[in-house]
Order: sequence, then C-alpha cells, then structure tokens
Amino acid sequence: MLSRRQWLAAASAAAVSPFCTRFGLAADPTDYRLGPAKTLNDYFPFVVPKTKEEWAARRTRIREQMLVANGLWPMPEKPPLDATIHGRIDRDTYTIEKVFFRSLPGHYLCGNLYRPKATGKHPAVLYAHGHWMKGRFTEETEASAKQRMDRGEEPDVNRGRYHIQTGPITLAKLGFVVFQYDMVGVADTTAIAHIARSGVPHPNGFADAEGELRLQSLMGLQTWNSIRGVDFVTSLPDVDPTKIGVTGASGGGTQSFVLAAVDDRIAAAAPAVMVSTAMQGGCVCENCSLFRTGTGNVEMAAVFAPKPLLLSCANDWTKEVMTKGYPELRQLYRMLGAPDNVLAKAWTRLPHNYGRPSREAMYDWFLTHLMGKPESFAEPPITPTPPAELTVFDAEHPRPKDDLPAKDVRAKMTEASDAQLAKLTPTDAKSLTEYRAVLGGALRAMLCDELPASITVKKAPVEKKLPGGVTVHAAHLGRADEKDAVPTDGMFTAKFKDQVVIWVHPKGKASLTADGKPVPEVRTLLDAGYAVVAPDVLGVGELAFAKPRPVNQTYAGFTFGYNRSLLAERVHDVLTAITFAKTMLKAKTIRVVGWDEFGLVALLATAAARDAVGKLAADLDQFRFESITKTDDPRMLPGAVKYGGIGAFLALCAPTETLAHNHKGTASGKVSKAAFAAAGAADSLTRADAKWAPAKVVEWLLK
Repeated sequence: MLSRRQWLAAASAAAVSPFCTRFGLAADPTDYRLGPAKTLNDYFPFVVPKTKEEWAARRTRIREQMLVANGLWPMPEKPPLDATIHGRIDRDTYTIEKVFFRSLPGHYLCGNLYRPKATGKHPAVLYAHGHWMKGRFTEETEASAKQRMDRGEEPDVNRGRYHIQTGPITLAKLGFVVFQYDMVGVADTTAIAHIARSGVPHPNGFADAEGELRLQSLMGLQTWNSIRGVDFVTSLPDVDPTKIGVTGASGGGTQSFVLAAVDDRIAAAAPAVMVSTAMQGGCVCENCSLFRTGTGNVEMAAVFAPKPLLLSCANDWTKEVMTKGYPELRQLYRMLGAPDNVLAKAWTRLPHNYGRPSREAMYDWFLTHLMGKPESFAEPPITPTPPAELTVFDAEHPRPKDDLPAKDVRAKMTEASDAQLAKLTPTDAKSLTEYRAVLGGALRAMLCDELPASITVKKAPVEKKLPGGVTVHAAHLGRADEKDAVPTDGMFTAKFKDQVVIWVHPKGKASLTADGKPVPEVRTLLDAGYAVVAPDVLGVGELAFAKPRPVNQTYAGFTFGYNRSLLAERVHDVLTAITFAKTMLKAKTIRVVGWDEFGLVALLATAAARDAVGKLAADLDQFRFESITKTDDPRMLPGAVKYGGIGAFLALCAPTETLAHNHKGTASGKVSKAAFAAAGAADSLTRADAKWAPAKVVEWLLK
C-alpha cells in the first residue's frame, strides 16, 4: 500500500527526471499536441538504439507499422500472375520485352523486361522510374537534354533525352535482368489515375473516409505492385531468386526503400534522392495514414540493415544526408557487424535527378553485392528505343477487360481482406493466439502506441483536500520519449490499498466532482478502497484545443501519416494513466471505465493494455466505425473497419472481464463472443443493448 505521502513522494521524484529538466516541463509543462501537427516537411532524425537487441525489437515494430499502413498486414493472398510477355526487341547484347500481369483481381501492372542474351541464371533488379510522369515513355527535348549536359548530369543527348531508359539498358548489358515497372496511373498502368491535377488525389481514388478506415491507399497499391514485381522476376527461369536488387529515384526511391524494408527477398537496394531527415515525399503515392508516425525515411531505410544499402543525394531535400542520416546508418551497420554494407554519396552541385554520376554508383553497388564483382564501371553510350515501341498493349495484346477503375478495384480489395480476416476468427486457444498476433499488431500500428513500460510525472502533484476524507493529487503525466503532459487527478481516501479505477470521461477529471465533492459513483468506488485516476485526455479539460488540429482535406494521409488520430491520442493518454497506476501506484488491480462516447477510448486502451487491466466497463454509444463519412471525424481511426471494428477490439480484450453496454447496432457480437469462448471465458463478456445507469455500471465494476 502507498500512503498519500508515498504517492506524493514517488510522483515528485519522477517529476524532476532528466527528461523533464531538459525540456523545462517540471515547472509548467505544455503538451506538444496542442501545437501544430507534424508534416512531411518537418525534421525526422534517426536515433540508433544502444544494443542489437533494442534495434531488433524496434525494427520489428517499424516493419509491422509499414505493413499495416500499406494495407498489407497480414500479407494478402496472391492470385496467379498470369503474366503476358511479348514483343521482343532485339539489341546487341540484350533484349527488351513487354510485360503485363495481374497484380490483384481487377488490377494489372505493366512494364518492360530487359534481359541479357547470355545464358544462365542472372541477378535481377526492379527499377522504379519515379516522378517523371511519362515514366518508361519519358522523352525529353533536346533543349532539356543539353541543360542536363551543361550541369554535368548527363554526358550526351541520348542519355539526356532518355535518362529513364539508360539505367535498365546499362544493367542489362552488365548481365542483370531488369524489370522497369510503372507507377499506378503512368505509362500503360492507367486504369487508375495517379493524380487528377497538381497533386490532388483522384476523386474516385483513395482519398475518402472509407479508404482511411480500410487502409486502402495509392501508396499501398503501389507497394503491393512492387511486391508482385518481385514475384514476377523470381518466377523467370533466367533469374537467380537469391540475388534481387531494387533501385529508383525520387518517388521511385520511396518505392525502393519501402520494398526493401517489407520484402525479405530483396538482397541489395539503391534508393536515390529520397532518403533523408528532411522532406519525406510529397505525393499521395508516397504517403498513407500511420506510415511515418513516430518514424521517418532514414529509420525505415535502416530496416533493411545489415543488407547492402546505397543512398544517392543531390541538391534537394537529401543534401544534408552526409551529416544527418548517414552517420547514424553507419553507426547501426557497425553495430550489426556490416560496416561496408552501407554507403551514401552526394552530388550537391546537381539538382534532384538520377543522372550518370548516381547511376554509376548504383552499377558499382549491384556489381559488388549481387555479382561479387567489386569494380568501378563507366556507363557507355546507349541506343534508346522510341517510347511508342515500349508500350505494352497493341491489337494482338489488348488491355484486359477486367483492368478496372479504382472503385471496382477497391471493392475487390475489400472482399479479399474481409474473407482473409474472417478466416482468423478464433475457435480455440491456438487460433486465438494467431488472432491476437495479427489483430494486436494491427492495433499497435493503428494507435502508433502500446502500453508503455514506464511513464514520467512532468509536473509535480498538487494536493487538495475534499470533504469526507478525500484527497486529490493533480499532476501532469507523460512519456519520457515525448513532449506530452496529460493533466491527471488521482482521488483516494485512507481506505486505498492497491486497487485503482481509470476513469475515462468526456469531461475528464472535472467529471469526478460536483459541488466540491465526489459524484456518487466516485464516492462508491472510494468507499470500496479504490483510487480513481482521471486524465484530461487530448482535447478535454486542460488539454482542450484553442483550435483543433485540422485534417488535410486533400488527403488525410498527409495528416495521419505523421500524427496519431485524435482517437489514438486519447487512447495514448489512457495507456499512460494505466502505466501510472501499475508502476507508480503499485496497483495490483486496475479497472477501466469509459463513459458515454469515451467508452470507445476505454475499450481501445484495454485492448492495447490487455493483461494490465482486470476489468472493463465501456459504453459503446451505439457506435460503428462504418458510420464515419468524414476523415476529420473525432472517432476516425485509420484501419478500424479493415480489422473488424468494435467487435475485433472487444475480442482483443478476452479474457478480461468486460461489460459492453449500449451496444445496440454496433455489430460487435460474433467475433467478440468467439474470442471470449476460445479463451475459456465466455461468461466474462457481458453485452447489453441498452445504456446502463452510472450506479449500475459501478455496481458491476465492483463485483
């Protein structure tokens, strides 16, 4: 049991932690979330963990987050490619062929296949063209080519005009099989538009609330296409499947480091002019919700470690990589015992490009790490192919009739995802473990959070006495690695021993009292020996917004890709309160109650905290995530519908004794009841259509 003096002493000691002193939080903390939201143009440093074990755990979380954000957790089932390869173009030492295959039902990926004429097994390279919006069909003017030559970016007119072709041609001459594939909406892959105009997502594309709730995005589709590109090249008889590389510049650089991070088959990577601590990628195809919250491009590129990674930099947002990003990557690779497997080169006299200097560095890198030929290679002149001859579709090979627009593709994605998740519905202890692994990982990524091991008190408690022997300690709680500061009241009497109720209410800690004394429900809990801990979660009470953070109305991924949703932030604050009760108050029993619309917050926090919570009472407010129609809805949680909504989150609470009242219309029964039954705790889930009175909720909570 902690006495009032011990409680105050423990919290006060925590309040003068080095973190609090460093950021000046002990005196008058201000929660950073009341300020402007983070954007793609902010600073994204990579802090290298101290040990291999710490990095292994961090790497697992980042990779999990990347997959969830892209709609690829669990990895979707892969239909047959049914690839069509035709129209061979014969060159001196290599050939070019035209390719299209079914990436997923209703969607085809197109590209050109460059193959050396030499027989045998060859290493292969996936080549992403980036944001040169004619892609494989790029054909610059002579004037533009001469400008490139004058800058030292290209050596002659052919390479200046056809720089997108130059890399694949040269790699094929060197003995690599190369698949140069389209971005969505570019060249031949045009059934779904890339953009409608100047960076605005296509109105029939992936920019609505349903897309957010199902984690369907242009970036996710493009990442899936990259994975299917690996499926394609590894299926070729002349490719060594153990020697697969990926490269690309600009948006193609994003595709490269993302593919390298999420697909274990990539053996070497060379993303150009994209990995940096500065601008993270400005296109909708480089952004999706959940993707960079708490991380950034350098750390995500580091997920590939210790495999060979080459970064190319120019006079753009990557110009500082040699001093910001590369030193940290070198530190990580040294720690992992592969210091020679990471290299960054900068040509800061050149603008954003993938010109000859950076291409030659790429050739050297792949020769060394995919062919075992560490040599310096000078790029020779090329003979370009007229873009009209590279197009995939012709009279004999028409566009497939089932190459569908975005709306229809998304419907098929939804159907496949729902079927895949349905198969995970738990039926016994073994399947429940698998369900928790998949859905638990998804929830971590959706919240961009999990129950912290420890918290800090960022403003020392102030003690206040109320009538009836009630003491209140008011403090600000937060995480050591964040500048959050959550105003929290802890209320208790002399009867308090080691039992705590986390009180989650739309009015925050102000809801604990009325007319200067505890409300009846709180009084009942106090008289039963419980302490009641109530945080002002983000947007409530002392953390009320002067002006709420706006959600980007062009594309919510520009907001939720860098910041937790408001709902996730509120869950974050409740998780902080749970750990406070567990670690500082030494609570042996923690119960959580969520009132009115904040029952959802309590439910999600309990699902994330799991064994730390002994009992949950949540008002479900007759809410369904499927009812959300706007991306700025305060209950928006990207991914919530994809993973089963309220029912799935209830299922994750099993076997915690749970009351879900006011649940009429939530469609929460099937999977939640199955999970509790599989956990051997069918009687631990109480569901009630009607809203229970507060006194009845507290009576249940104390049973």
